[in-house]
Amino acid sequence: MSLIESLFSQQGRTAVIVGGTGELCGAMAEGLAGAGAEVVLAGRSEAKAEARLQKIHAAGGRGYFVPVEAGERSSMESLLEAVLARSGACQILVNGAGTNSATPFLDVPEDEYERIMNVNVKSVVIGCQVFGRYFIDQKISASVINLGSMSGLVPLSRVFTYSMSKAAVHNLSKNLAREWAPHGIRVNTLVPGFFPAEQNRAILAPERVEKILGRTPMQRFGEAPELVGATLLLASDKAGGFITGTEMIVDGGFACMAI
Repeated sequence: MSLIESLFSQQGRTAVIVGGTGELCGAMAEGLAGAGAEVVLAGRSEAKAEARLQKIHAAGGRGYFVPVEAGERSSMESLLEAVLARSGACQILVNGAGTNSATPFLDVPEDEYERIMNVNVKSVVIGCQVFGRYFIDQKISASVINLGSMSGLVPLSRVFTYSMSKAAVHNLSKNLAREWAPHGIRVNTLVPGFFPAEQNRAILAPERVEKILGRTPMQRFGEAPELVGATLLLASDKAGGFITGTEMIVDGGFACMAI
């Protein structure tokens, strides 16, 4: 086994990707599977999961789909039960369920606010509670990767509720990293820059695209597979074994540019 393989191999591990039916988390799942992990795509759309699993299986990877409502505790508990029954154990959790809206702040209806906070924050809280208790009780050295956002670091116009929700995810991840370090559980936030995906295409009007690219030194959007390297680093106990509580930014330089 080469040095690279020994550092990043996920052989013998199971990774649960909540939101794995989406574009970004689906690409992360492909990367984990390519490194040897058995991946569990947890989400709502079986059709999207099957399309992704076809690619994973065609490349020699292993994985399966489990339906889940990420904001419901009973559903997340059932997810863990299903994973343990089929895979026997779990060592990696990715919390990546997400939704967005560009409603002006004064017009945000209560049901929209609750929907976004439920998907983006409550799902992460429940996921970390359900799987975190399992990791601690079973004394598993685990990696938890929560999906953050540039809007969790700096306020972005038009996406007020989304920005609040992601700021909460960033804060929770750091808190849990501190609390769970004695248990050998690492918690990090993976922070994509601007990656066109299903949840944000509706708000990427031409003038907004121009502003985004004008603040991105690489002058382009990210592509989903470009999250794989950071995912493998954060998931790996060897390559990333001393990394916890960090915000791993993959943004083409957006965060380092002001004017």
